Amino acid sequence: MYQYILFDLDGTLTDSKEGIFNCIRYALDTLGVPVPPEQTLLKFIGPPLQDSFMEYCGFDREQAAEAVRIFRSRYSTLGKFENTAASGMAELCARLKEQGYVLALASSKPEEMCVPICEKFGFAPSLAVIAGSPPTGDWEKADVIREAMRRLGLTEQDYPHVLMVGDRKFDVQGAAACGIACVGVEFFGYAASGELHEAGAVAVVRTPEELETYILTH
Repeated sequence: MYQYILFDLDGTLTDSKEGIFNCIRYALDTLGVPVPPEQTLLKFIGPPLQDSFMEYCGFDREQAAEAVRIFRSRYSTLGKFENTAASGMAELCARLKEQGYVLALASSKPEEMCVPICEKFGFAPSLAVIAGSPPTGDWEKADVIREAMRRLGLTEQDYPHVLMVGDRKFDVQGAAACGIACVGVEFFGYAASGELHEAGAVAVVRTPEELETYILTH
């Protein structure tokens, strides 16, 4: 049975599309670079920002780092709250905590931004740990997951009882690299069709109710 549940943030606990899109546009406008179509912007939600700017805008590492800096200058004040909680997820987290599960956040977003978002949308009281990337660069998903488990005091013996919950292949792959399972969620459709199954998710759910059922029965 699972005892420790790690959650992704963007696309899992919250719908962050508006803030992310606005900040990408702001960064690219500032740099004088054309903004990609919306279908491309959707691909920025989930993976580390620097990787996305390199892959989808053709930036080298230095240009991508500058784009991330500009993005965060707006996101840290405005964009982080251009965001809405996934319907029913704050209540689900509260119920799981009441039933004895230990919950934590494991997000690639900088931790200094994760904390106020979790506080604003009512997730913080249910989370024993809020782990994100350090201020000076995006960690890989596996790095954040390892840090969340370290803060929870988990060892390899606990790994069979740890479940990651995320909406992109990066969550599934990061969990696998850390030796834990991952359930994929399709709340907002940010993953391509079949992406989560192909990445190795142990299950894919579409509603918080389906997620709760899976956790309580496994």
